[in-house]
Amino acid sequence: MANQENKNTASPSITMHAQYIKDLSFENPRASAVFTKQTGQPDVEVGVNVGGSPLDDDRYEISLNLNAKATVDSELLFLVELSYGGIVSVNNISDKDKNPFIMIEGPRLLFPFARATIANVTREGGFLPLNIQPIDFVAVFKSNFEAKQANKTKE
Repeated sequence: MANQENKNTASPSITMHAQYIKDLSFENPRASAVFTKQTGQPDVEVGVNVGGSPLDDDRYEISLNLNAKATVDSELLFLVELSYGGIVSVNNISDKDKNPFIMIEGPRLLFPFARATIANVTREGGFLPLNIQPIDFVAVFKSNFEAKQANKTKE
């Protein structure tokens, strides 16, 4: 009985078992021109998306997808796309709360590593390192949830 009480009062936790680059793409279509002509300050658009799927043994794969597009005067400087994955498991959480917990805390743990990968790739591509600002994964989760609900009502 005491063991059951401890289980109910323990804080939810997430364990990261592995993390990895699933897919990485960097395009620098005007490489020589970018470095020989004076350009202005680039306009950078950053996109983020999160996905997840169950695996065996109570483990889940999280995919953090980041993309960034830099342009100057509507000409593409670079495009970088990263799909960064991780395998997680959770403890001390109800089935009802499991999905939000995984889809918020999983990407939060992966983000610093994905951010560093983007910064390194853009630096190696000849640009200043692109340091993506911290992301509110609660807002990303809510946005994805609302989009799914909207699609359900259209069907």
